[in-house]
Amino acid sequence: MFQWLNQTKEVIEQHVPDHIAIIMDGNGRWAKKRGLPRIMGHREGMKSVREVVRVANELGVKSLTLYAFSTENWTRPEEEVSFLMKLPAQFLESDLKDLNERNVKVEVAGEISRLPVYTREAVQQAKQDTVDNTGLRLIFALNYGGRDEIVQVMQKIAEKVQAGQLLPTEITNEVIEHELMTGSMTDVDLVIRTSGEQRLSNFLLWQAAYAEFYFTDVLWPEFRREQFLTAIEDYNQRTRRFGGV
Repeated sequence: MFQWLNQTKEVIEQHVPDHIAIIMDGNGRWAKKRGLPRIMGHREGMKSVREVVRVANELGVKSLTLYAFSTENWTRPEEEVSFLMKLPAQFLESDLKDLNERNVKVEVAGEISRLPVYTREAVQQAKQDTVDNTGLRLIFALNYGGRDEIVQVMQKIAEKVQAGQLLPTEITNEVIEHELMTGSMTDVDLVIRTSGEQRLSNFLLWQAAYAEFYFTDVLWPEFRREQFLTAIEDYNQRTRRFGGV
């Protein structure tokens, strides 16, 4: 505990990224190693979500985006997909009061119209109940795909050009960013991926253009406060030049 407190103090004294995005990978492998069904790994992973959200809020992180369900995840076994659809609702129902008390604002990125009614209702309720909060912006990427997002943005902009509301020469980074699912959110500073995989997996392709990447072999259900702080410490060893010298 004291080690964590010292580590937290050291991180706060360094630079804390404004926007952290996490690819929460390894739930299935965590369960398999223990001879358990894959869904048990997802259940255990929710404990990591809970702890990382609290630590991020304590540190003053402005935005935390969690890759909860991708557009490609529908190809997983039906039982697993059904369980994954229930997790956001269960988490929000059990933790919404705590999130409110911590001034956390809940948001969603993704095409939620395809999600089950109970998932959509839980998400909408959480957004509504936390809309005035001014602390950490907690964004769940649900049924989200980076390429799909960019296609939708291009379609919206094309409609405006066709309607004479926008000239092609007026299409700027700012115009595109305004149409993104993440809206006014700042670009991602740090992308964390657990379980040893080293790829972006169609996650925040535009927003992570200049993000730093941190890969760890730790499986998501085992990724807690200490591992999160270590990722930020590693981030602080980087020199971000954004294409400059």
